[in-house]
Amino acid sequence: MTVQPTYRKPMRRRDIPGGVRFITFSCRRRLPLLRSAVICRVVLEAMARARTRFSLEIFAWVLMPEHVHLLLRPPEGGVLAPALKSLKLSVSMRVIARWREIEAPILSRILDADGCPRYWQKGGGFDRNVRDEHEFLREVRYIHRNPVERGLVERPEDWEWSSVRWWMGLRDGEFPCDPPPGDPRVWAAWKGFK
Repeated sequence: MTVQPTYRKPMRRRDIPGGVRFITFSCRRRLPLLRSAVICRVVLEAMARARTRFSLEIFAWVLMPEHVHLLLRPPEGGVLAPALKSLKLSVSMRVIARWREIEAPILSRILDADGCPRYWQKGGGFDRNVRDEHEFLREVRYIHRNPVERGLVERPEDWEWSSVRWWMGLRDGEFPCDPPPGDPRVWAAWKGFK
C-alpha cells in the first residue's frame, strides 16, 4: 500500500500597499514550544531584527505557548513574506541549535517526514488584511485578551509576553510598538484591552 502525500493548499498573501495585516503562526504540531522565557526572548529579538531590517511597523503582538499573533504593516511597496521568513528562520535556527547542543528530548517530537526538526508549523499560518480602524482596534483587543480567554491569566496586563502594557502607557523595558495608523485621538484614550 502506498501512502499519498497530503496536499496543502498554498498560502496566498494579498499584499495591499500600505495595508495592515493580522498574522498568526503556530509552533510545530501546535506544541507549547513558547513556554520558556528564554525562547520568548529569542522570538522578541528576532522580531526586533526583522522590524529594523524590513522596516516593519509592529502595532500589537502576543506570544502564546503554541502560537504568535502579530498586527503589523510592511513598508509601502514592501511585501511581508521575506520578513516573516527571516523572523521564523532566525528563531528556528537558534532554538534548534541549542536543543541539539543539550540533546533535548523535544527534538524527536518536532521532526518532519525527512527526519529534520521543524520549529514552526508548516504553511503560512493565518494572514488577513485589516481594512479599517474598527477592525484594527478589534484585532488589538483580540491579541491582548487571548491569554485571558485561554485561562492563562486573569487580566491582559498579567501576561508577560504581550504588547498590552505598551498600549496602557507602561512602556519601560517593553518591546516598542509603533503608533497605530490613522487619527491618534482614536487610540490615545482607548481602553479596549480589558
